[in-house]
Amino acid sequence: MHNDSLTYRDAGVDIDAGDALVDAIKPLARRTLRDGVLAGIGGFGALFEVPRRYKEPVLVSGTDGVGTKLKLAFAWNRHDTVGIDLVAMSVNDVLVQGAEPLFFLDYFACGKLAVGTAAQVIGGVAAGCEQAGCALIGGETAEMPGMYPEGEYDLAGFAVGAVEKAAIVDGRTIAAGDVVIGLASSGAHSNGYSLIRKIIEREAGRLPATLDGKPFRDAVLAPTRIYCKAVLSALAQFAIKGMAHITGGGLSENIPRVLPEAVQCVLDPATWGQSELFAWLQRAGGIEDAEMRRTFNCGIGFVLIVAEAQADAVIAHLRAQGEDARRIGHIAPRPAPDAHQVAYTA
Repeated sequence: MHNDSLTYRDAGVDIDAGDALVDAIKPLARRTLRDGVLAGIGGFGALFEVPRRYKEPVLVSGTDGVGTKLKLAFAWNRHDTVGIDLVAMSVNDVLVQGAEPLFFLDYFACGKLAVGTAAQVIGGVAAGCEQAGCALIGGETAEMPGMYPEGEYDLAGFAVGAVEKAAIVDGRTIAAGDVVIGLASSGAHSNGYSLIRKIIEREAGRLPATLDGKPFRDAVLAPTRIYCKAVLSALAQFAIKGMAHITGGGLSENIPRVLPEAVQCVLDPATWGQSELFAWLQRAGGIEDAEMRRTFNCGIGFVLIVAEAQADAVIAHLRAQGEDARRIGHIAPRPAPDAHQVAYTA
């Protein structure tokens, strides 16, 4: 038997730091409480009761991470908004089928727990939950020595929403003549960052001071926009036929996920223009249009498809909710069975 008595802390895991983080998180989580939450942070499982106003609730779930955008957060020591990105990626996905996000859980993993950094990250998660109207109901903090380089961490998020069975939005009724409405993105959101990082590396020493009126790093790390409250408000008043969250794969690959086989979405990029961020990325990276459109959201973070008769009213409603909403295209018959389901007028 060894005389040297080892502790978990000797192995690199600090239980006291974990306890301190839980204490720091509790008030943040409390701000996100909503109807349905039955127990606070700290239990083995989080309890949630589906609100009684639902007659036939269908649960819709989503999970995602933040991707290599985290590498820039580490390099620039900016940890306060990646939690918003984490929430956004899952709740916007759940929203596509018409679901109201109910609750969210996060998973934070690191090699050595820095309580201050972790609290900043989870503060962002709580802020994202407030924007989405869902409860931060639980999560997991994993301190795993040797698994991550010093100062680095990884994030995963899990959202559950609910929608009335009769109100699920699935795109089945989309037809030629319908209008495509685009909601502006806040920047690159959480996609394409492996390419963004490569461009930043290549352009080191000649990076622009500002983009879109913000300091360069603020523009690049701008958190993903959360569309839930505005879109749920529109869903309560209008018949939205289909929606798409523009993530990895961009406009070209995400819109077809909601289209019936017989139609094509025709987009006019001139209707929304190109921000300085995307113009710089395209120019500095020498990126072709087709590659831009299947890598980045290109300025449109969420798409709704509605009947022509309702388009103007839906746009006006979304603008009143604070969204930059506009017509960006229309639905046409698909010219051939193998034709791509997204075409561009220019």
